[in-house]
Amino acid sequence: MKKKFLTAALIFVTALASAQYGYRDANRIGIIVGLNQLTLNTDNFTTKPEMGWNAGLSMRGNFYNDFDMVYAIQFSENKFSVPTQNVSLAKEDVDYKLPSAQISLMLSYKIVENHLSIEFGPVFQINDKLNIDEDKKTNTIIGADFKTDGTTLKAGDIVKIARFNFYPSVGITAGVRHFRANLQYQYGVTNMLGKINDSNLGLTGFKGNAGILSGNLIIYL
Repeated sequence: MKKKFLTAALIFVTALASAQYGYRDANRIGIIVGLNQLTLNTDNFTTKPEMGWNAGLSMRGNFYNDFDMVYAIQFSENKFSVPTQNVSLAKEDVDYKLPSAQISLMLSYKIVENHLSIEFGPVFQINDKLNIDEDKKTNTIIGADFKTDGTTLKAGDIVKIARFNFYPSVGITAGVRHFRANLQYQYGVTNMLGKINDSNLGLTGFKGNAGILSGNLIIYL
């Protein structure tokens, strides 16, 4: 997964450099740092959003009249938790961590030049599997609702998720020419839990869609 991240980053940086050379007066490269909160929307079990982080690069360039085009690659760690019961029958929340990389292409409408804009467009995400602590994989998920042959759902049963997600996204960016804050919401139309249905665990009926709220600071060079 790390090799794929590095390859994607190299391709993106190369594209940025090429575009910057051809349109020096129009395009600006930005460094992204921020936080995110992932909500896994599913009826199969209870989830709670947790705080993760973002880091990446973006490029904003003139597109047409009052519109800019914003390209970005972003690396993230998304988090959520699930209530479980451990082997001693004590209740505890299990934290799930999702390493991911996103590539986005956003159309930006400039309300106030260099100060305020709204963005919308597609975001494509590449996922690793969900990570949890090794000693919590055998915890039983509380309140799980799915079709099964009698199998009990364990915390470690839901770590394999869809490798690719597609998110329609909308956001707002405000600030000054070289320093801006961005608030963005993404809703995943891909069934994030679809791979659980394809496993050999005898589990079916799983469906979950991710919603991600991100707050980023962007420093334009």
